[in-house]
Amino acid sequence: MVATDKIFAGAIPEIYDRLIVPMIFEPYAQDLADRVARFKPQNVLEIAAGTGVLTRAMASRLNAETRIVASDLNQPMLDRASLRQPEDSRIVWQQADALALPFEPQMFDAVACQFGVMFYPDKVQGHKEAYRVLKPGGHYFFNVWDRLETSEFTQEVTSALEEMFPDDPPRFMARTPHGYWDQKAIRDEMSAAGFKSIAMETLDKTSCADSARDAAIAFCQGTPLRKEIEARSPSGLEAATEHVAQALMQRFGSGAIEGRISAHIVAAVR
Repeated sequence: MVATDKIFAGAIPEIYDRLIVPMIFEPYAQDLADRVARFKPQNVLEIAAGTGVLTRAMASRLNAETRIVASDLNQPMLDRASLRQPEDSRIVWQQADALALPFEPQMFDAVACQFGVMFYPDKVQGHKEAYRVLKPGGHYFFNVWDRLETSEFTQEVTSALEEMFPDDPPRFMARTPHGYWDQKAIRDEMSAAGFKSIAMETLDKTSCADSARDAAIAFCQGTPLRKEIEARSPSGLEAATEHVAQALMQRFGSGAIEGRISAHIVAAVR
């Protein structure tokens, strides 16, 4: 991972929330929220809350006494999330680094992270922090994307940008969002952090976009991939977006498009 992989600021939060979230995050947020709610936790920590899609899903399922602390490394993402969330006294928004959580040990009976673990520079340390803040018997839930080729939109975006920048292709999507798919490595790193009860399953969903153009804008302008494109061509963001849109249209058609997407769902007990 490179430094810019973790930066979600500027125009990114709005585009991310408007286009990326419904396209690929929403169905997995509903799934993860169901898993959290099944155990009726009273104190929940969400790590890497982003613009709040999982927060909203959990809030709709958890009871009136449940307290949710929704945290993220990037304050602009939390700012966007708080605007999207109806007023809810159960939710506290807090900027926090997943590798150094600003919470006392054993504060929470559930920790959840929606597609954030891949961004940890030190995965074992991130899992250790989740373990530290969980009560004994508490539950840790997270999801991560499967390998790049199992997510059709993302694979096509990556291939199109390889065509446009053959000497130095942007590799953000393969390197970071789709860079933590090895289930043995995940299990080993969680065990190193202290977790002993670890369950995993792979869940396929369908990603949907209103058009190839919307999908291209989502990936090229609403993620840190934007920084990689601009580093290679400071005035070329729109050209790159159009190139990707044409590639997506050629593969998936005009009008609304659909593609397979796949993720691993991980659950563990402290």
